[in-house]
Amino acid sequence: MATRQETTEFILDQLHPLPVRVRAMFGEYALYLEDKTVAFICDDTLFMKPTSVGAELLSEADMAPAYPGSKLYYAVPGDKLEDREWLQDFVVRTAELVPSPKPKKPKAKPAK
Repeated sequence: MATRQETTEFILDQLHPLPVRVRAMFGEYALYLEDKTVAFICDDTLFMKPTSVGAELLSEADMAPAYPGSKLYYAVPGDKLEDREWLQDFVVRTAELVPSPKPKKPKAKPAK
């Protein structure tokens, strides 16, 4: 089951004015705060990367694979998605713990 556009729009609205964006990835979406991947949106569910913040705010029972074969992430319950302040805090604090992406290697120039 694919994520509906309304779900991504709702999550982005809940996170406004944070500098978040979504990017289509493997048929679903990755959620970024600035340049850090903090979550995935799969099957109309927000899956936060596992960090100590997730362990503090949610329980182990909330952990589930975001997609078949993935590691476990914190599946944010629907009532928590409705709580804008809680959700923004979760995303910001998770981003603080997620490492910055590695710099991309420059593309090799074609041989002449």
